[in-house]
Amino acid sequence: MIAQPVEAAMGKLDDMGKGAWIGLMVLGFILFWPMGLGMLAFLIMSGRMGSKRCRRGGGRWRFERDSGDSENASHRRYESGSPSSGNGAFDEYRTETLKRLEQEQAEFMEFLERLRFAKDKEEFDQFLASRRQALAPDPETPDAPPAPA
Repeated sequence: MIAQPVEAAMGKLDDMGKGAWIGLMVLGFILFWPMGLGMLAFLIMSGRMGSKRCRRGGGRWRFERDSGDSENASHRRYESGSPSSGNGAFDEYRTETLKRLEQEQAEFMEFLERLRFAKDKEEFDQFLASRRQALAPDPETPDAPPAPA
C-alpha cells in the first residue's frame, strides 16, 4: 500500500535529477537532522549520488553500458596512454612535456632523498659527538681520588 506512493515519489525525484534529492536531503536536515542523515545514507547506498563509474545499481540513474565498439575503442585509447586530441602536433607536445615532467619529478625525488640523507647524517653526527663528549673524562677532575698519605 505505502510502497506504490513511495515508489512514485522516488520516480518523480529521479526524473527531476540530483538537485531534487539534494534539496530533499537539506530539508530533512533542517526539519529533523536524523531524517536528513537517513536521506544521505539512502542516497549513497542506492547509488543516486555516486559517479557513473561507481554505480552498484539502484535508481534510474544507473549507468548502462553501451553495447558497441565505441566503448572498446575508448578502452584501447586509454590503455595506450593519453587519449588522442585529434591534433598530432599537440599530442606530440603533450607526450614530450609529460615525459619531461616525469623525469623532473624523478630527479626532484632523488634530490629530496639526498637532502633527507644529509640531514639525517648531520643529526646522527651531532648525536655521536654529544655522546662522545658525555662519555669522555673531564680533564679537570682526577680519575681517582688521591691515596691517603
